[in-house]
Amino acid sequence: MLSNKEIVCPNNLLDVAHKKKGVKAAIVNAGMPLPMLSVQDAVKENLIEPIFIGNKKEIQKCAEDLKWDISQYEIIDEAVENNTAPIAAKLASDDKVKIIVKGHIHTDILMKEVLKREYNLMGKTRLSHIWHMTIEKDDAPLIITDGALNVLPNIKTKMHILKNVVNFSHRIGISRPKVSILSATEEVIESVPTSLEAAELTKLAEKENLNADVFGPLAFDNSISKKSASIKGIKNSVAGEADVLLVPSVEAGNALVKMMIYFMGACAAGVVIGGKVPVVITSRSDEAPARLASIAAAVVALD
Repeated sequence: MLSNKEIVCPNNLLDVAHKKKGVKAAIVNAGMPLPMLSVQDAVKENLIEPIFIGNKKEIQKCAEDLKWDISQYEIIDEAVENNTAPIAAKLASDDKVKIIVKGHIHTDILMKEVLKREYNLMGKTRLSHIWHMTIEKDDAPLIITDGALNVLPNIKTKMHILKNVVNFSHRIGISRPKVSILSATEEVIESVPTSLEAAELTKLAEKENLNADVFGPLAFDNSISKKSASIKGIKNSVAGEADVLLVPSVEAGNALVKMMIYFMGACAAGVVIGGKVPVVITSRSDEAPARLASIAAAVVALD
């Protein structure tokens, strides 16, 4: 069942990101081949100007292996992996970088620093993660949130997640995104707590007059398939046409995204939004096109 399809970076993200050129980016623990390759790709696309943080010898060796001259870029020499995150957070706090890109470092180590109050990197909304999912270069995306950062969000947190993803959707050209509040059912059922939350979120979104069509609960099939929605007699502006899936838990989002990657060859562009700086937190096993797409998504997410 595993896909052999080559993962490709979508044009829609690159086209929007190209409007913002040479964004300063901190590359956290950069001295590994895959992070270095994706940064090289992003530089070639004129998306970022990197500041490399990590073991200087390893960074230079990776660049040499790629036949890439990085002499014009700053390298902050730090041999201890976990010490690279505070350096990146401080650079962002001092407005010396506009985005943070995870290299070979654990996500929890990096995000723990980003969340520290001393750096003042929090925005008006809670941080959340989005995945911009595509199969081919010119696909319209399916956006999945939050499958990486907020583990079991309550209603209040889900409203932050919703506002963040609506804002991101506007930035990539979806003027009025259709957001499905995902559950295991399209019915409001007492024994399915996520269906109750989805109904409440639908009402809250309408009350706050968000520039989006928001509806839930919807199951996955009737969120994305017009045929499924029609058969089940579901009639609303989101059913069968969702641009965004707001998932009930991190496990649901993570599993859905990983299935699309491994079974369909999807490109998953992942970025943390809602703060002072977007943070790219790709998996250390992600391929270079997905890493490039994630950097593009972070550039797009910039104010």
